[in-house]
Amino acid sequence: MAAIIDIDGSYGEGGGQILRTSVSLSALTMKPVKITNIRAGRRKPGLRRQHMAGIELTAQLVDASVKGLEVGSTEIEFVPRTRQSGEFSYDVGTAGSISLILQAVLPPAVLSPEPVSFRLRGGTDVAWSPPIDYMRNLFVNVLHQMGPRAKIVQHRRGHYPRGGGDVSCEIIPVKTIQPLDLVRFGELQNVNGISHCVRLPSHVAERQALSA
Repeated sequence: MAAIIDIDGSYGEGGGQILRTSVSLSALTMKPVKITNIRAGRRKPGLRRQHMAGIELTAQLVDASVKGLEVGSTEIEFVPRTRQSGEFSYDVGTAGSISLILQAVLPPAVLSPEPVSFRLRGGTDVAWSPPIDYMRNLFVNVLHQMGPRAKIVQHRRGHYPRGGGDVSCEIIPVKTIQPLDLVRFGELQNVNGISHCVRLPSHVAERQALSA
């Protein structure tokens, strides 16, 4: 086994992003990591159910062994073994962010041996995470510039506290990733937006769009 890379989870804001990124890059590069001081900068440190969802699904993608995967844990060891492909599904069971799970699983999925599909249930538009429209319209386009093809379909929106969102994602992987050049701005073609509301008259969404 390759030497384990030690990651201090308290670095920067000490939140969940360094955890997701570390696990995702571990699965992408097939290099093991040990993450300590998980979410040390939060009022309730350690893993929450939402973070575990992303780690569990990423582990399935690379047949990883994971130590310390339990609610409240402040340390995990993630050891990738073999890239997998096929169909994967996960139900967070709450309004846990589907977008944050996709942030973790999409990078390693682009190097899977065969196409990969996900069916995820949880929150699509919740606080402290990108809305699913961001992943669908921006994140995926950046992936395309690196070679792989991905498509995200929102079947149903899910909001706090009940969740209930339903999203599918398909990835056509590549053998190697192309370099990503985001140094120069392109020419602005148009600006699009999406306005929606929940349990309110449709004119609320229309007013939101008009005032944007």
